[in-house]
Amino acid sequence: MSRLITRRRFLIGSTLTASALGLSGCDALVQSDRTKSVLKIAEGLSMKTQRFLLGDNALAREFSEADLSPVFRSNGTSMPDNPRYLDWMGRQFVNWRLEVGGLVEKPSQFSLAQLKAMPSRTQITRHDCVEGWSAIGKWMGLPLGVLLQTVGLKPEARYIVFHCADEYEKTLDGNGWYYESVDLVDAFHPQTILAYSMNGRDLEVAHGAPLRLRVERQLGYKQAKYLTRIEAVADLGQLYGGNGGFWEDRGYEWYAGI
Repeated sequence: MSRLITRRRFLIGSTLTASALGLSGCDALVQSDRTKSVLKIAEGLSMKTQRFLLGDNALAREFSEADLSPVFRSNGTSMPDNPRYLDWMGRQFVNWRLEVGGLVEKPSQFSLAQLKAMPSRTQITRHDCVEGWSAIGKWMGLPLGVLLQTVGLKPEARYIVFHCADEYEKTLDGNGWYYESVDLVDAFHPQTILAYSMNGRDLEVAHGAPLRLRVERQLGYKQAKYLTRIEAVADLGQLYGGNGGFWEDRGYEWYAGI
């Protein structure tokens, strides 16, 4: 049996398991604490089982240019409206900087030109949105692992957090800044890149200019756009709602493997 078939069957099985645990007909945000606890355990088992079956370095399927989708919808925000981002955009992002900090040996800032001068990877992959649509695009960018090796991770670092320029909506404690996170397995996966190009052109604003995350073995909401800061942390509990991502703080799974 091929890895791709195994992977898809695993995803279907995970979905059925979630339904059996009581997701049908109820909002994830209003489940009982007991149900949420059970789902957290199930999510952890799902991640461990998938990685056991496929291996940490198994690749998502890559396609040819003939397979590129004629239309690639934008996911999430299509135009951040905060003044800082509008200033960057108005100057073609020449004054934009990516901050890299937290549990790193050499906290740094990088211009877009500096990132483009580093080793790059190009991949044609399928974006699968939790809303049910998918599209194939060609991405080019800096492997995240290369950047992390450049700044050096401290031994206690366990997760990489991506902070974004779009304030998606204000709920919970009044904070709506988009953010996401991955563990070090996905951070150093060869297909996890900081993309600055889509289909042979610099990213358009709707697709996350100037820089977005591509973590190809997970669903679309993990592909954070409009990156401004990357932070290495030991745990996720102190960030925002404590669940490792904007949508995760609102009931989605942290590990969105496909």
